Amino acid sequence: MEISILFLTGIISAILTYVVNNKYRQGAVRASASLSLLVGLFFYSFPDIFNPYLTKNIPIVFIGATFIGMVSSKILPSYLLVGFSGFIFSIIYLNASPFFKGYGGALGTTAAISVLVSLSLALVSKSEKLPWRKKTKKH
Repeated sequence: MEISILFLTGIISAILTYVVNNKYRQGAVRASASLSLLVGLFFYSFPDIFNPYLTKNIPIVFIGATFIGMVSSKILPSYLLVGFSGFIFSIIYLNASPFFKGYGGALGTTAAISVLVSLSLALVSKSEKLPWRKKTKKH
């Protein structure tokens, strides 16, 4: 049950940040920071709502997954891909977080890996060129 809550947190966090960033045009940093602040303050104010494991890990997963939502809609144009990236982030966080101990930027690195995995799967499945590359004319 705890793990599924963390998966859901990663997915919701990435999608919420993506919506605030792209749909409501608040910008990547403002979207990530404001949502992370709300979740952080909530768990700081009410630490006994969940068990100690979730109280410690939900804010971390939420903050890390907001980095995914900072991506431009030109790079990841689909909510499904953003949610999938949040799911991948949660998997990496749960399985590899001890390897990142002592390294700065672990959440951002994990988020970048998650976005790259989603982008790669989308490109392989569609066999299209990268969305940000311009089409060139052959001479």
